[in-house]
Amino acid sequence: MEVAVEQHLDLFLMKYGYVGIFFSLTLGVVGLPIPDEVLMTYAGYAVSRGVLHMPLTVLSAFLGAAVGISISYAIAWKWGLPLLMKVGPYMHITPKKIESTQKLFAKYGPYLLLIGYFLPGVRHVTAYLAGVSAMGFRRFAIFAYAGAFLWSVTFLLLGQALEKEWLKVVVYIRHYGITFLLIGSAIGMMVYIWMRYRNSTRTRT
Repeated sequence: MEVAVEQHLDLFLMKYGYVGIFFSLTLGVVGLPIPDEVLMTYAGYAVSRGVLHMPLTVLSAFLGAAVGISISYAIAWKWGLPLLMKVGPYMHITPKKIESTQKLFAKYGPYLLLIGYFLPGVRHVTAYLAGVSAMGFRRFAIFAYAGAFLWSVTFLLLGQALEKEWLKVVVYIRHYGITFLLIGSAIGMMVYIWMRYRNSTRTRT
């Protein structure tokens, strides 16, 4: 199964590249059933193989996530919670998810926009709730776009650092949740910095 997933993603990235990443994340964040973490982690692995370039991959991922969450916010601002309750189940956003996220949003507000990307089932709802609650766009954008950037870089670095073991990131997250993610992102960041330092040292010599 892992080989089949890898072949499928490899063909997808070879055919659509950065544009494919952008549109996949845009639609995934809006709520369509697209395996965002799988795509992002594999994209990081593709960067380690030289198939993609990190700056362009980060840019396409960030813009896709930012556009997706902005669309969600705009929809909720204009049409409100009744629309979300009506069409949500078609996007795997159940009333139970909406209710639980409402409680979190009432307690943590904009900070949930920042970390909501890392919580499966939550990132698809937070922007809608921000729009429903009439949160100002400037405040929304600060937290939502910062979260989009952090989320994009984290998964790309993990995929780059783990290389052939890229799929384990998704498996571990499902079992250990955000604790693993925070630890893994810190490790991924350190590995990335070390690799850049090592390459720069070799270049000088």
